[in-house]
Amino acid sequence: MPEPVGVRRAQAQRTRSGVLAAASAVFVDQGVQAPVRDIAERAGVGVGTIYRNFPTRADLVTAVYRHQIDTCAALAPQLLAESASPFTALTRWMDAFVEFLVTKHGLGAALGSDDPGLENLHALMLDTLVPACATLLDACAAADEVGPGISAYTLMRAVGNLCITGPDYERADARRMVATLLAGCSRPAW
Repeated sequence: MPEPVGVRRAQAQRTRSGVLAAASAVFVDQGVQAPVRDIAERAGVGVGTIYRNFPTRADLVTAVYRHQIDTCAALAPQLLAESASPFTALTRWMDAFVEFLVTKHGLGAALGSDDPGLENLHALMLDTLVPACATLLDACAAADEVGPGISAYTLMRAVGNLCITGPDYERADARRMVATLLAGCSRPAW
């Protein structure tokens, strides 16, 4: 007796979610050019399952980052609602944004790639994350917690530049520099 359509659909969604989680972890460890067989092994599926769900590497990379970008964006209103101040929400959101950036080995190469399947990745980041950051900055400005004229795009670009890690500059260094940048954006409470 065949499984009902709802059961098959739920299983397919679990498989897809498992592949995305595995790909995300493998990308952190090895970068976006990691072998598909490593992702399949980590997800506990065959390579064919990966290609059935994501016909190209660009499809897989985009799906992983889309999920993570959407998660980061959704965090902004949540933090704004639960934080003691808008600036605290902004600081906590920037911590999540920094974590997103510093764990994305090969993301810069993917963004600059000639692969037509990846050409919308940068726009996706901007279209989703800049408005989330702007919401937090607007709340900070309304509460007089940041200086005037700070745009979300400029702030995020500065944070992005501070998050380019290397042999003598690691995640902790990036976090410290972003904290210094945010301190410079805050308005002193007199």
